[in-house]
Amino acid sequence: MRRIIVLGSTGSIGTQALDVIRANPRRFELVGISAGSDTELVAQQAEEFHLEHTAMGAVESEQLVRDVEADVVLNAITGSIGLGSTLAALGAGRTLALANKESLIVGGALVRQAAAEGQIVPVDSEHSAIAQALRSGVSAEVRRLVLTASGGPFRGRTRAELADATPEQALAHPTWNMGRMVTTNSATLVNKGLEVIEAHLLFDVPYDDIEVVVHPQSVVHSMVEFVDGSTIAQASPPDMRLPISLGLDWPHRVGGVGRPLDWRTATSWTFEPLDSDAFPAVALAKAVGRAGGTFPAVYNAANEQAVNAFHDGRVPFLGIVDTIQQVVDAHEAPDELTLEALVDAETWARAKADELIAAAA
Repeated sequence: MRRIIVLGSTGSIGTQALDVIRANPRRFELVGISAGSDTELVAQQAEEFHLEHTAMGAVESEQLVRDVEADVVLNAITGSIGLGSTLAALGAGRTLALANKESLIVGGALVRQAAAEGQIVPVDSEHSAIAQALRSGVSAEVRRLVLTASGGPFRGRTRAELADATPEQALAHPTWNMGRMVTTNSATLVNKGLEVIEAHLLFDVPYDDIEVVVHPQSVVHSMVEFVDGSTIAQASPPDMRLPISLGLDWPHRVGGVGRPLDWRTATSWTFEPLDSDAFPAVALAKAVGRAGGTFPAVYNAANEQAVNAFHDGRVPFLGIVDTIQQVVDAHEAPDELTLEALVDAETWARAKADELIAAAA
């Protein structure tokens, strides 16, 4: 029986995690939950699972992680505000099921230094797929990681055709049902850029050996290519309950959590190269990742400001990544990477992004 804390219990990942726990009462015990603002749903969840421990907001979430006895903390908070909870979970010796990629990307070396070997288990479908495939060989046998991307709602469009893209169109993801920030990040492919940085930090593979391919069907969730020419792919119908369940009980599989592929039905899977001209966010993320230090935090913070401005009608769709590029270009990294330096860099990046957006209006 694994005792579980779910941070971000009212969001897409959090509610699906509760589905997995609900369906496996002899395997998992939910001992605590937190959310950002939906007090009504938190109260309903607490009543259903007979919970004594709930929290609202980032600070209370961190305290919940420190105070409540648990084996696994699922961090499904959205945004870099989840960094404190990630560090708290690692510091408390919990297994960290990480859906909050921003905390690893922003925290970078600080998070890696705080984590024991095997303490972080990825929940993103792409990184869960890689973790599963990597069990087929040792690190010295890995040639490259291949992250798949659905291409989002604007797959196949040229940069010129994206100029008039609307928020409603950006939120019409063809495969996944996610929140506003993550769905928009999928439309710009910033999300894939963040995942490239995350893959480097999780699996210690050089950026030159991490590739992105577009796979519209979202069935092959990612692949590992080995030095002998073999490629191991993890495939399943798009359902986040599978990687969530692995995050909660790694390395064990939870029976019945997802449906298998129907191999009796004719189907086709396609793979396409990424159009870096229309979607420059991935190349920019690699450059930011190589620079390291506070640069990934700046990339992420500038993006969050630009996405909110896009939905408020203050910046066009292409202006999101253009703003990130401008903020990154203007950034001067501090001499030493500390938590305070990360906070300062994020604060500066948000202000700089807002300044650029206002000047362009």
